[in-house]
Amino acid sequence: MDSALRSITVSLGPRTYDVVVGKGLLRQAGTAIRNLGFAGHVVILTDANVSRLYSEPLRSSLLQAGLSCSEEIIPSGETSKSFSVAEKLCEALARERVDRSGIIIALGGGVVGDLAGFVASIYARGIPYVQVPTTVMAQVDSAVGGKTAINLGAGKNLVGSFHQPVLVLADIGMLETLPAQVKNEGFAEVIKYGVIAQPDLLDILSQPSLSDLGSLVAGCVSIKARIVAKDEREESGDRALLNLGHTIGHGIEAVAGYGTMLHGEAISLGMRAALWLSTEKAGFPKNDYTRVVSLLKKFGLPTVLPDHFPTETIIQKVLADKKFVRGEIRFVLASSLGAAFVSDEITRSDLATAVGVLRESRV
Repeated sequence: MDSALRSITVSLGPRTYDVVVGKGLLRQAGTAIRNLGFAGHVVILTDANVSRLYSEPLRSSLLQAGLSCSEEIIPSGETSKSFSVAEKLCEALARERVDRSGIIIALGGGVVGDLAGFVASIYARGIPYVQVPTTVMAQVDSAVGGKTAINLGAGKNLVGSFHQPVLVLADIGMLETLPAQVKNEGFAEVIKYGVIAQPDLLDILSQPSLSDLGSLVAGCVSIKARIVAKDEREESGDRALLNLGHTIGHGIEAVAGYGTMLHGEAISLGMRAALWLSTEKAGFPKNDYTRVVSLLKKFGLPTVLPDHFPTETIIQKVLADKKFVRGEIRFVLASSLGAAFVSDEITRSDLATAVGVLRESRV
């Protein structure tokens, strides 16, 4: 293996797989899939924007490895995470006579990865899939861990399954073609990892330039791999820590309308709210709260909620979220950098106050 490549193993017994991080991985995809023992028909699932850039080299790699392949292109954006699009994809797989020896490649960001994983989990009662994430957000977070989902009008990711990929190829070179806004939203998740597990990530993000994205991606993946290996299905509580900022963030995203606000932008707002609550309820140092908010701003992420987002509507969406269990919110707080925990003591009133804080530009 090239010394510039990093491989992180997600240890899950028979569902164990590797996440490979480095440059030039797209052109090695065919060989990597062949080396795993797969020989069935490959369906590339992607969106129009990504297809124009990367479908041809991926297809070429598959054909050179002796694999037959086809491509399904979905509309870009969060609205594609729906029953109707999932149904169309399943019908397409059936028309192509894909059987249980087939494999799906998710070529794209978080939307493509979530949808492709969901379709792979239900078609023919489950077929394998490979994640080839093309955004910072997907490489550091959503492509790893096996959470697949589609959205409902009532909330984000309310229909889904746990279905682990058989391989993740995080090609850092693909990040070079991202628009700045799409690239920067992913750093909300990197900041989250710094808060919950590895504060030195915040030191790296504070530097004037990020010269080694590969190390940053591999660092986040390593954290998530450890957490997922301990708590694959979010049963013991360890995996729930990955939801820092997501409870209120998902509520804001739903109120904005899927596709209106990038996921990382909503999580940025949710993280500010969660850390403000942490200062009030868990002793999180206020100087660290200010530091994290400043980092979010550095990457152009929003920290102030527009006035036309009604607080009560956001709270209603939060209460419809998966994290609302038996009448209680399972809310992630932090007592210090690197020390996060799940609390069941956050009330509806606390949530409303935290959303109100988001309307203040002064930190």
